[in-house]
Order: sequence, then structure tokens, then C-alpha cells
Amino acid sequence: MASTEFSLESGIATICFNRPQVLNALDVASAQEFLAACEQIARHSGPDGVRVVVIRGSGRGFMAGGDLSVMQDDPQGGASALIEPMHRGLSLLAEQPAPVLASLQGAVAGAGLSLALGADLAIAAEDAVFNLAYSKVGASCDLGGSWALPRVVGLRRAMEISLLSDPVNALQALDWGLVNRVVPAAELDVQTRALALRLANGPTAAYGRMRQLMRTSLDHGYAEQLDAERDAFLAGTTTNDFREGVAAFLGRRKPAFRGN
Repeated sequence: MASTEFSLESGIATICFNRPQVLNALDVASAQEFLAACEQIARHSGPDGVRVVVIRGSGRGFMAGGDLSVMQDDPQGGASALIEPMHRGLSLLAEQPAPVLASLQGAVAGAGLSLALGADLAIAAEDAVFNLAYSKVGASCDLGGSWALPRVVGLRRAMEISLLSDPVNALQALDWGLVNRVVPAAELDVQTRALALRLANGPTAAYGRMRQLMRTSLDHGYAEQLDAERDAFLAGTTTNDFREGVAAFLGRRKPAFRGN
């Protein structure tokens, strides 16, 4: 059985970490299989392929961080074997138009929290507990945690979360903006599926342009961002989805987007 499973159905690509016996702690096989899944997503990106990506974990937790036993004998080599494929996979996901949804339960710690922060949207079960945790083992963060966390919660809160590594429950995470929604644990799968289908039936190409605008906005001056918005909007006007959206609005009906 794969340590990280991949499936594609109804436009929904699902990456599921599958080491429930260790709360999906990330090992080398998991990292390599994550990269392979992201390569699959890149190959099948488009209106007839991947339109939304769901990242989840099996069992009681989303991910309890990296498997520290991998780094025990050869810390640098072990860390590189985990980080390199994960970073390559995350870079591929960032380049795709499909939005990324994290579905979170139980332990969301270390690399698990970095992964969740990197998603565009996050839905959490009420039993989820968040902890950046790296400082507890004398490490700094990876998997984009230092890029995403200040953008999500602001610099001061990010310092608190990263330096103190105190656990944060689901409702506090919602209040701080770490997640978008908190649902009963028994409803997590159903609610995740509903949100994923909603995104899969949306204007995927427009989502891609919006993702890029939002993710690069803090790196641009105001005038530069206005130019980027103009260019993205004008590019969008050439798409079938834009024409359908305008026609549906003027015709007072629900649009049928196709992702192109």
C-alpha cells in the first residue's frame, strides 16, 4: 500500500497521506509519492482533468510532521530526502490553476501545518489541533511555512506560533485565520467533498489567475499590482468561462463553467 495515495475523479485530484499508524508522519516514501502525485496533477491539469486538488490524511490525524527517525543517523541527508521532493511537488501545485483545499483532522503539526498553510482553502474537523512544532526539536520550518504563515496571520502572530509552538485548537485556528471552516468531525469528509465539487464546477482558469494575483501581491508595489490585475482581467475576457459568466449574469441564470 502506498504511503501517499493519489486519485482523480470528477475533476477532483486527491492526495491522501496514508501512514495512519504514525499519524501520517512524513517519511521518504511519502515525500516521493507526494511528488509523483503532483507530477500527475501537472500532466492532467485543465478543463478535462484536474480542476481542484484536495490534500488529506487517513486515520486520526492529518499529519504529525516529519518522521524524525529518518534524520536520526544522517540528519542532513535525511532532511534533504524529505524536503527536496516535497518542495518540488509544492512548486508544481503552485503553478497550476486548480485551487488547493486542505482537509484537516486530529494532529496538524510541523510539516503538516506548513502543508495546510500552503493550501488556498482549509477545512478542519473540530478535533483538529495545530502546532508548528519545529522549535520543539530545534529546527526551523520547511514546506513553505515561513512564506505562508506571516501572510495568513500577520508577522507578530506568526512569531508567536513559530517560536512558542503552543497547541492551537480548531476554533482558535478559525479565529486566527489558519482555517476557513470548522465542522463536526463526523462531517469532515462530506463537507470537504461538497466544497471540492463546488470548486471543481467553477471557473478554474479564473481561479488560477486569482491565485497568482493573491500570492504575488505582497511582492509588488501598488502600481505594479494594478498592472498585473489589468493584464489578468484582459486575458480572462478571451475565455469561454468569461463569456458564459457574462451571459448567465445578464440572462439571470446560473453559469455552467467549463474551466476554459
